[in-house]
Parts: sequence; structure tokens; C-alpha cells
Amino acid sequence: MRIGEHKILIVAGEESGDLYGAELLRRVREIQPRLTFYGIGGRRMRAAGLECLYPAEPLSVVGLPGLEELRRLREAWNRLQDFLQEFRPRLAVLIDFPGFNLRLSNLCRRLGIPVFYYIAPQVWAWHRRRLRTLRRNVDLLVVVLPFEEAFFREAGIQTVFLGHPLVDLVRPALSRETFCEIVGLSPYHPLLALCPGSRRQEVERLLPVFLAAYEILKRDHPRLQGVVVKAPGLEDSPLWEMVPRELKTLSGYQYEALRYAEAALVASGTITLEAALLETPMVAAYRLSRPAYLLARLLVKVPYITLPNLILGERVVPELIQDQVQPENLAQALRPYLFETRIREETRRQLARVKQLLGGPGASWRVAEQLVQFYHSISPPEPPPT
Repeated sequence: MRIGEHKILIVAGEESGDLYGAELLRRVREIQPRLTFYGIGGRRMRAAGLECLYPAEPLSVVGLPGLEELRRLREAWNRLQDFLQEFRPRLAVLIDFPGFNLRLSNLCRRLGIPVFYYIAPQVWAWHRRRLRTLRRNVDLLVVVLPFEEAFFREAGIQTVFLGHPLVDLVRPALSRETFCEIVGLSPYHPLLALCPGSRRQEVERLLPVFLAAYEILKRDHPRLQGVVVKAPGLEDSPLWEMVPRELKTLSGYQYEALRYAEAALVASGTITLEAALLETPMVAAYRLSRPAYLLARLLVKVPYITLPNLILGERVVPELIQDQVQPENLAQALRPYLFETRIREETRRQLARVKQLLGGPGASWRVAEQLVQFYHSISPPEPPPT
């Protein structure tokens, strides 16, 4: 592999990071086509032009990694370490994925490679000790939540808030009528969207409970319809065979399913922000292995676990955690959104405030411009043409 002078390392190890990274790559290449990115990313980043050193899909883990996950993480680390030591790219762009990327930032600092960190680790929630690593290793931190800029600046970290890329990305491509026709739904009966997560472990823990909650609601309301959203990048497994034939399993149309559903039952994560941007009332569920949950209870220092509630500063989205994640509890929390118009519309109005607080459209463009500007600020001046 030959590496020229305009090469940048970029690393995103999760589904949401792959989404934001792909948008960033496309925008940067439009502003500065000569820059080339090597590193770790998913299918979207690879399609956007990433020269992939290791795929992101095997690295996504919920809770504590097992032996196989640890083996893959070590393999990816070794590949990046060899790349950095041999080729010394001009800049490292690290997107979220803090367990891996913060350690990588240490290596970059030792090698003298500046770090541009995009999507901040949620140290305001837990792992406050990571602030020291960010302060020591990160040259510029770009955050996507409005309350983060002041928090990180007060900790002595150079930080900018440029908006959230999801404001541009979260929008259905089809009308309600077209979506219902394609999927085989009635536009006149209530619809529940089931979104059990973007990682295999999440789906294993949540999908059976979500399906049982749907069955309870369906028994009481026979005209209820449901769709199960299979997140991009999830591999096929026998688990999906649990889904009853009457439920539609969708590998696409996620934003249509959320926008046109009366309510959604979702795994806590980025999907809660996507649903909020579509103004979809939801119930969020969060379930970990017992050791991971006990550890999280000791470390987490925020009043809410979902991004819409954190952004709004109040509990608009019901949050069911660990042992609360039972079919009866989920069904009970969903009923008002599905079958009481007044409550559903009031919740939609509350969720509409999330988009207002996240800044206007164009965040990925602004981040790309910031990245190119930062790249030029750390690059030596080019010699005049001869």
C-alpha cells in the first residue's frame, strides 16, 4: 500500500458512527477531493469511499465483550497500529466508539498525529475519568448535542457544536399511502413499529419481549398492525423466525415505519433520537446482561437514558430498564399513544422541540468544512508551483 501526503485515518465502529462517517466523507470529498481516508467503517462508509483496513460490523458490542469480540477488537487494533506506525497519516478522525477510539487517541498522541474527535463520548453520563484522556489527546472535539459544548469547554477541551447530522438524514422517502401499499398495510388502522436494536445482543434480549407485548396489544385491539424494523447491517439468524407472519419484517423503510406509526417500541439508543425527529411517540427499553447492568448502575450519573429526554430535560419518553422490560409493562406504556389521540398529539408536540434544539439543517457540511479547515491548519504550506 502506498500512502501519499493527503491521507487521513478515520475510525467508526458502530452503526450510528458509520452513518455519520459516511455523510462526513461525502461532504469532505466534495470540498477537498484530494483527501483520502483509510480506516475502520461499515458498509455506508465503504460506499462513500473509505479505504477499509477492517470492517466495523464485527466490532459492535453491547455490554461486556466476549472472547470472540475481544479477539476481533485485538485484530482490528493490530491492523490500525501497524498502519499508523508505518504510514503516519496527517490526521486521525475518530467517530464515537469511545472504548476503542480513546485508546487509539493515546497512540496517535505518542506518534504525533493530531486527533479530530467527532461525536463525543458521553462522559457527562458516565466514565468521567475519560475527560482527562480527551483533554490530553484530542485537538478538536465536535459535539452533536447542544448541552455538550459548555460541558466539555469547562473541562478544558477545545469543543464546537455544529448541529446534529440526523436533522438532515431522518426523513421518509415515501408517502404514507405508498408505504402502506408497498408493505401491505392498511392506512386506516393503527400501526406499531417494533425496533429491537442495531446489535445482535440487543435483538436477542429485546425482540422476544417486544413480540410478546405486541401480542398482548393485538389481543385487545384486533385491528392493530405491526412492523418489525431490522436494522441495517444485522445478519440473518433464526431469531427473526420468531416474528409472526402477520407482522411485517422490514430491512428498509425504517423512517417510513417510524413516521407513519402511531407509536414505536424501541431499544434505547440512536433510534430514540430518530423517532423524536419524526415526532413519533415511543416507549424505550434498555436491557443488559446482569453484570453489565450492575456496572452501569454504579457508573451512570444522568437522570434519563434516552437522548430525547436528555435534550428536553424532562421525561417525555417512557423508559423501561432491565427487569421492568416485561411484555405487560411495555404494552401498558404503549396503549395511550396507540389509542388515545389527545395524548398522542400532545406527545408529538413535545417531541417537535427536539429538532429545534438540535440546530438547523446542514450539520454534516459544517463539520466537513471544520475538518478541512483543521486539516489545513495543521499542514505545512505547500511549495509554490515551479
